[in-house]
Amino acid sequence: MNARLLLASGALAIAVIVGVFALSSSKPAAPIAQVAPAQTKAPVPTAKPAAPPKDEPFVIKRILPIEGAIKYGDWHWDDAQVPAGPIVVTVDLDARVLSVFRGGYEIGATAVLLGTEDKPTPLGVFPITQKDKDHVSNIYTGAPMPFMQRLTNDGITLHGSDVALGYASHGCVGMPVNFAAKLFATTKLGDKVYITRGKQVGLGDSLTGG
Repeated sequence: MNARLLLASGALAIAVIVGVFALSSSKPAAPIAQVAPAQTKAPVPTAKPAAPPKDEPFVIKRILPIEGAIKYGDWHWDDAQVPAGPIVVTVDLDARVLSVFRGGYEIGATAVLLGTEDKPTPLGVFPITQKDKDHVSNIYTGAPMPFMQRLTNDGITLHGSDVALGYASHGCVGMPVNFAAKLFATTKLGDKVYITRGKQVGLGDSLTGG
């Protein structure tokens, strides 16, 4: 075979190879799969903790129209047409008077027995922590303490008692039994009792925190 035939056959082979590459490169490229972007969830707002309840100022809106001093054994109660509201009890050690307020309106008042110098009734603000209608003292030889409402862990309570001149308590606040029953039915655990000395309250006065 002469050189010209060899060149011709080589050229043909090269042409075939080039044609194959051209055909393969002319095919459309396979489509690239589209990946959907990941959906991000909107952040869920975290609930804010509830603010602790605040002590609302106790403002006196009405005083019972009682003439003169309240004598031992006397008591007064009038809650007719008084709107619902928080109960606050005040005890004035100098006047020896307990008053009951609902929503700032005085609904009850009575003379009370108090402690002696050896066992005084404490000053301060005390929440009612226990109620027992038929309580019997486990400290003072089984003495009955009807309609008991506990103020301290060392035995200071509100309770029904024989309120008479010359009597005293061991630091508790004693009141006529019928009044104690009304007070017991009116209060709930957590209601506050303000025990003050000589705090004369009048319309518009407030007691907050002590």
